[in-house]
Amino acid sequence: MNAAQTLRERSEAEASRLPPLLARAEHLAGTVLLGDHGRRRSGLGDDFWQYRPAQIGDSRRMIDHRRSARGDQQFVREREWQIAQSIMLWVDQGASMRFASDKTLPTKIDRARLLGLATAILLVRGGERVGLTGTTLPPRRGNAQIIRLAQAWSEDAQTDYAPPEHRAMIPHARAVFISDFLGPLDEVELALTKAADRGVRGVLMQLLDPSEESFPYSGRTVFESVGGTARHETLKAADLRDRYLDRLARRKDALSHLCRATGWQMGLHHTGDSAQSALLWLYRALDGGAQ
Repeated sequence: MNAAQTLRERSEAEASRLPPLLARAEHLAGTVLLGDHGRRRSGLGDDFWQYRPAQIGDSRRMIDHRRSARGDQQFVREREWQIAQSIMLWVDQGASMRFASDKTLPTKIDRARLLGLATAILLVRGGERVGLTGTTLPPRRGNAQIIRLAQAWSEDAQTDYAPPEHRAMIPHARAVFISDFLGPLDEVELALTKAADRGVRGVLMQLLDPSEESFPYSGRTVFESVGGTARHETLKAADLRDRYLDRLARRKDALSHLCRATGWQMGLHHTGDSAQSALLWLYRALDGGAQ
């Protein structure tokens, strides 16, 4: 089998996942009532906010030619309402997110993608611009952007833990990070610190499998990372329980402290719980209504 054929088959397999994901996200979003006015803000006009360098995805009509004529770089003129209604999303695509302790449970990445896409659908319906953190997909409106997000989230990362993307944070925008946050904490700290420095406030949702909270293992057990890069075998798994739960509690405390220090909100969701309740919490938290 040649490389082109392999790539085509992989692309077709990934594309086949989009319609079910989109349908599920649309259905989930439909269970959350937006109210009479959704999230549209009053009192936001067309006041000039700032010039920023043009990014991939910016249309030609967004370019401010008078400002760009002063040098070799093209600039976009942003208005206050555009900044206030921009939400950047990051969903962890790392291998650790492909874990599910039971066949009746969704994997963490499946639930994370569902929540991320349903959140984006609600925000677009409310007049917001949504996009990815980083430079690959700047915030935009419209159903076409929802499809782009679904496509971006259809590709798995090869590493066990994917660090949060913190490049090109739009000043004074908002952000949503969804992950198990079991990887290196310094990457999360860097991302939230950079966001806070630019006036970005957001929501961090830690998403865990129920077994990662309870550690229901005993006797001979083999622990292996989803990516296959780490393996540990023990004859007395129950002896590890207290140490594991202590480390998990300390990780939660560190994340909570980091969110308080940077003005973010932190939530916890288990894949065995209702996706609807998690979506409702996320949506309210973006409005500053969840604690």
